[in-house]
Amino acid sequence: MRDSHIPKSFEGLIKSFGLVVRAHRQRCGFSQERLAEVAGLDRTYVGCIERGERNLGIANVAMLALALGVVSSQLLREAEELDTKGAGA
Repeated sequence: MRDSHIPKSFEGLIKSFGLVVRAHRQRCGFSQERLAEVAGLDRTYVGCIERGERNLGIANVAMLALALGVVSSQLLREAEELDTKGAGA
């Protein structure tokens, strides 16, 4: 399910962001359900994020970062680096 509001030029970045969130979640030993609970989000929303299907708002990025024990800029920087390598495509 593709969010129709995502410009095609940003799809790779959004997929990369999802991969970064998944990697941090797994490093923390969280299930999607646990991450959602800690971040105050719905589990299905977290799944959509990890699959690169959702374009997050800044508040949701911050809530995920806090739950994962990192700062928002770290998640974004890692996603940009991954996207630059083409891994999110």
